[in-house]
Amino acid sequence: MAKRFSNESPISDVLQLIIEQNKLTFGIDKVEVVTAWKSLMGNGVNHYTQGVELKGSTLYVSLSSSVLREELSYGKDKIIAMLNEELRREVVKDLVLR
Repeated sequence: MAKRFSNESPISDVLQLIIEQNKLTFGIDKVEVVTAWKSLMGNGVNHYTQGVELKGSTLYVSLSSSVLREELSYGKDKIIAMLNEELRREVVKDLVLR
């Protein structure tokens, strides 16, 4: 049976319960990781970013510049750490630049 809240429950608790019961966490992660990528990478990288997609725990980023792709590949671990810090939990475990 569903857990019942009193009328004095904070809205954040109610929303979190709805998200968990309807298994919406992964869909929200997909949206939040795109937003985090755009905010962390800035206009320079975003100009060459063609697509950002989260599949499981792997983030796939399509870039139009091979030079930028090579530069970002050197800092994959740091980018993953920055994204997870921005999301406040470990969502991204691997980064594939293509």
